[in-house]
Amino acid sequence: MPTNFPNAAHPLRVAGFAAVLVLSLAACSTAPAAPESTDNGSVPMPQKSPSVVAAPSPTATPVLTAPVETPSVISAETPPVPDVITALLSYADRLHALSPTDLAAEIVVQGDPGNVALRQMQLALALMHLRQPADTARSLGLLQRVITHTGPESLPLKPLARLLANRLMDQRRLEDAAERQAQQLRDSQRRIDQLNERLEAMRAIERSLTTRPPAAAPNGTRPNP
Repeated sequence: MPTNFPNAAHPLRVAGFAAVLVLSLAACSTAPAAPESTDNGSVPMPQKSPSVVAAPSPTATPVLTAPVETPSVISAETPPVPDVITALLSYADRLHALSPTDLAAEIVVQGDPGNVALRQMQLALALMHLRQPADTARSLGLLQRVITHTGPESLPLKPLARLLANRLMDQRRLEDAAERQAQQLRDSQRRIDQLNERLEAMRAIERSLTTRPPAAAPNGTRPNP
């Protein structure tokens, strides 16, 4: 009759079960999870996370400004003033020191300048010193002739001629305004004189009425005082 060893087999089964359980737990912790299958049996590919594109950093746009023109400054390299301009300025300074009689004699000596730009400038400068409306108009006409002169000798004279012509035009405007104001004053004075004459005539009539003797009473009798 065979002999049973129930007590020895039981511990062996327990140890084997524990070993299997340990191996199963180790496999579950290390093996990667299998991807889920789709309905058609294909395994889906792993999806990549969308890449984030960095927005470009804002850049400052330079503001374009209009170029600033620097004022012209006369330097040592500027060409010197022509000798003819220096001579004209010296001539104008000499005219300023002349008496009215000598200035009139200088104008007579200048005579008709013709079409010579330099002589036109000299006569215009002399006429400017007389400070009379007719002489101012004549001087302005001479300067205009220099400005419109076509000869090469008039080129250095044109800037000075324009300057003097502008000055004379301003002077003529002031003279015209002064003449209009003087005319208004003369008209006002004439009206005042007329009103004074009328007022004096009315006063004379009033005085004649107060000094007239009383009229005589009827029947030759004088009125009682």
